[in-house]
This record gives sequence, C-alpha cells and structure tokens, in this order.
Amino acid sequence: GRCGSGALFCADCALCVCALCPVLGAHRGHRVSLVGPAAQGTKEFMTTFLKELDLKKKQEVGNIRHIEQAVNDLKAHASASKASLAGKFAELRLLLDEEERLTKKFINEKTQRALMMYDQQTESCQERIQIIESFSDRVRQIQLRSDPIQLLQDYSASEKEIQEQRAPAEQWHPVPMSFEHVMNHYRGFAGAIQSVLQKSLEARLKEDIFSSLNATSKKEPGALLKTTSTVDRSLFLKHARSPTLEYESLHPRLSLSEDRLTVSCSWRRKFYPYSPQRFDKLWQVLSKDAFFSGSHYWEVDVLHAGQGWWIGAAYPSIKRHGDAETCRLGWNRASWCIKRFDLEYWAFHKGERTLILINDDPERIGVFLDYEAGILSFYNVTDGMAHLHTFRCKFTEPLYPALRLWEGAITICKLT
Repeated sequence: GRCGSGALFCADCALCVCALCPVLGAHRGHRVSLVGPAAQGTKEFMTTFLKELDLKKKQEVGNIRHIEQAVNDLKAHASASKASLAGKFAELRLLLDEEERLTKKFINEKTQRALMMYDQQTESCQERIQIIESFSDRVRQIQLRSDPIQLLQDYSASEKEIQEQRAPAEQWHPVPMSFEHVMNHYRGFAGAIQSVLQKSLEARLKEDIFSSLNATSKKEPGALLKTTSTVDRSLFLKHARSPTLEYESLHPRLSLSEDRLTVSCSWRRKFYPYSPQRFDKLWQVLSKDAFFSGSHYWEVDVLHAGQGWWIGAAYPSIKRHGDAETCRLGWNRASWCIKRFDLEYWAFHKGERTLILINDDPERIGVFLDYEAGILSFYNVTDGMAHLHTFRCKFTEPLYPALRLWEGAITICKLT
C-alpha cells in the first residue's frame, strides 16, 4: 500500500496495507489480517498442500505401475493365446491328415473289392470261351466225317449239347463305380468351413460362434498364463519316428548307447575316428535319419539330462568346427531348438530367443515336424501335451533331429 505502514496484509488484493486502509481506505470490507500470522498460516497451508501433491504424485506413479503391469499381462496373455492357438491348429491339421488317410483307404478298399470281382468275372468269361472253342473243334470234326452214317450218329450223340450252345451268350455290362458321393460329402464339408471363414473373425466372435469364448472372457486378466492347450497324443503317434543318432557327428566328450538312442556326457575324451561331420567344440550330435518331406513326430526323454539341454533340428549345412554362432544349435539360420538352462526355458533360432513359460518341468519333450507346412512344434508330453513353442519356416534342406547337452544323458524314445 501507499500508506507505507504495511502492518496488515489484504488477501483480496495481495498487498500490504496500513491499519487505516481496511477502515477508511480502498481496502474497506476486504479480508485483512496481520502480516506475521498471515504468513504463518500460508506456510502451514503450503505444508499441507505439498503433502497433498506428494500423495497425488504417488497415486500417478501407482497408475503408471498398474498400466505397466497391464501391458506385461496383456503381452503374456497374447503370447500364451497364440501358443495355445498354434497347438490347436496343429491338432486340426493332424485331424485333417487322418481324415484324408481314412478316406483314401476307404476308396482303395472299395476299388480293390470291385477289381477283384472284375477279375473273377473275366476268368469266368475266359473259361466259357475255352468251352466254346473245345466244342467248336468237336463239331468241326463231326462235320468232316466222310462216312454219312458215322456223321449222323455223332451228330445225334451231340445234338442236345448243340441245341444248348445255340442259346445266345449273356452280355455283361459292368455298372460304372463312382466315388462322387464321397467327393460331394467333402465338398459340403469344405463349403461349410468356407461359409464360416468368409466372415471376419471379429464378426464371428460377436455372433458368439465359439461358445468357449464366453468362459474365457469372464476370467481375470492374465488367467490364460496358466492355461495350456491339450492335444491328443495319439494323433501325433500316427507319425511316430525313432531317429537314431550318428557317430560321425558325435562330439568326443559324448558317447552313444548300443541302440544309438541315448547320448551321455563323459568327462574323459573319447578317441573317435576323424570325421569332417564331427562337432569338435560343442557337445552336440545329429541324428542319422533326415526328414525332407511329410509329417514326423519323435519324443526325447530329458529326465536325466541335468540342468542344461538343447533339443531341436538342424540342416546338414550347420558348421561343425569351432564354437562360433554358425555351429551353435539355435544360433543360426540352419538350426532350431528349445533350451533349458539356469531353470529357464527358451526357444532359439538365428540367435533370436523367446521365453517359454512352463508350469511343470518336462520329463519328456515331443517334437512334431510338418515339412511342407513349415512347422516345427515342441510339446511337454508329461504335462498333457502342453504346447511349448512353434517355429514357422520354409524349409529348404533335409532336417536332422539334433541334441546338445551339458551333463547327464538324453534319450530319444523308441516309439516305433
């Protein structure tokens, strides 16, 4: 204030004023108080306000933490959902493969039965032709008799048979066999699937075509992290293989069982014959059997494999000498694997890794390969065929089952 005293403070004008201003001056009727108490009150208010701001900041930090948790849960939820879908679609492909096999078997059986009947009918015709030819020879011989009496006697003896043979032969017309009804059945089957798939997934979900979605949508966020897709193991066993391991690629610190299905670590180096195919640094081995078409399934027992193991497949072009990435299972373009180390499970290809969330440590791993579809999938056999990971790739070379271990032993199970 221009009064110069400044003993009081006008809160309405944010000015210091003299004692007369609130009574006679321009600050009459305003909120006026002594400067000291006003300053103290303001300090106390600001102390309280700072606490409120600190609390508000903590709430915003909590909001961020909740959002980050939601982001992590969503990513894990999406990853688990895609893994579950991969297993389900693998099962569908196996079901379709089995349906194709059974239908072709049905056609083959029907065809073979008809062909057998045709063979029998042909044989019957040929037998009658032989009878006709034989009887024709007899008639010609009678016809050539020079003695008239003998001719008439022989004719009389054969007259009844001649009259029987004068009856016209039956003409057989095989009824054409058709599998059009089979084709119509599967045209209808394919049409039904196409009619469903013509609609977008979003539209189908809104129409609630898949009733199971109702249950999952009611679960708490992240519930799918503990769910696994179960696949019927018997479907895979229709493609069962028992690939044996080869000595030529075996690292000198590894040894094979007599049946070449078990590989175990040995701290004493073995003296194997020289082979350019042998891994000389990494404790790895490839199978003797390669797959370059079709569907194949094999299982690997890791119960005695210790804390570190690698299970996968590799091209024959994987490098064998040294321990560079070009030689390591899963660290290059020529190999794929899942790995356990330090109590964690990872999927590896080209050096890129994906964490695998596992509820129970597996004792047996199932590996399914569909070469033409470009699918290499891994399953936890001991956890109801829980899907672990699926690689998708256009394979360009034969694939060899491959193993690497750190301690203990790994066994390829004898399924065939």
